[in-house]
Amino acid sequence: MAIDKNFEQFIREIPKAELHVHLEGTIEAEMMFRLAQRNHVKLRFASVGELKQAYEFKDLRDFLILYTEGTRVMRTAMDFYDVAMAYLEKMHEQHVLHTEIFIDFQTYLKRNIAPDIIMEGMELAVKDAKEKWGISVLLILCFLRQLGPESAINTFQHVLRFREQITGIGLASIENGFPPELYRQVFDLARNEGFKLVAHAGEEGPWQYVEGSVDVLKVDRIDHGNNSCQNPELALRIAKMQIPLTLCPLSNIKLKNVDKLENHSTKKMLEKGMLVTINSDDPSYFGGYINENFIAITEALGLNKQHIITLAKNSFKAAFIPEERKDELIKMVDNYVNSSNI
Repeated sequence: MAIDKNFEQFIREIPKAELHVHLEGTIEAEMMFRLAQRNHVKLRFASVGELKQAYEFKDLRDFLILYTEGTRVMRTAMDFYDVAMAYLEKMHEQHVLHTEIFIDFQTYLKRNIAPDIIMEGMELAVKDAKEKWGISVLLILCFLRQLGPESAINTFQHVLRFREQITGIGLASIENGFPPELYRQVFDLARNEGFKLVAHAGEEGPWQYVEGSVDVLKVDRIDHGNNSCQNPELALRIAKMQIPLTLCPLSNIKLKNVDKLENHSTKKMLEKGMLVTINSDDPSYFGGYINENFIAITEALGLNKQHIITLAKNSFKAAFIPEERKDELIKMVDNYVNSSNI
């Protein structure tokens, strides 16, 4: 059901954070072609229009084929800077005050692109976004689970060189067949080094993957986590522990993990007292950035003003920022709500 224009404006302008977004998932088709031309990379698509026509996916594996194609255009520090700044400018326009971006070393190490190149571009983008728009940015390095635990451990040695710039360690990509228990050792290493821990779980995988992420990997936050509701006892425990979940509604639809938005778990999770947030995942491929996800899930589930306020505050509560900064940002939400006519 379409929402009132004033309510839509309220959603678009409420201060918020984004905590689940993959850098390469923000490469718009036009940007992909520009970078391909700059770096003399031949894409398998003849035009922007043809590329966009390919944005129909059977499942996560199918999507990752196209996603990997997009990573081929990323070669230099300037490429990573340009992609990050394009995304961060959109976040400024969508009233995002803080974002935590997933980055990846393994894809590029296989092509002999050093992490130093990635970090040079990202560090400059983090600095410039703060100066231009006041957006704070944290970086989370995700291991690609299908590459196995040995590759993750080897990659972690590179992460240690950037411990001042990288806040957290995550687990992403193909979920089924790669349970969290495989990565206990590298997550133990990361925890001992003081990194925050997150893991994709319960997106396409079963609730047991969420439980393993909580109990074995001891994560600070679950990415996706939809399927935790398959086990009421687990959902209740996550609610009691206030372990945040970074939900991505449009992603779930595009990858067919949820059949329609009206069946999405966002509202049920809120009613259970779970600390859920709304995010975009790979927005250039899935049909919308954070505001589009907020609006789509609001229309589908009939969310009200209080739901939106809770989701906005949750996004700051779940962020890996100091408590005083959380309080400051949550107060900005209250100030916005109090000044609103809705």
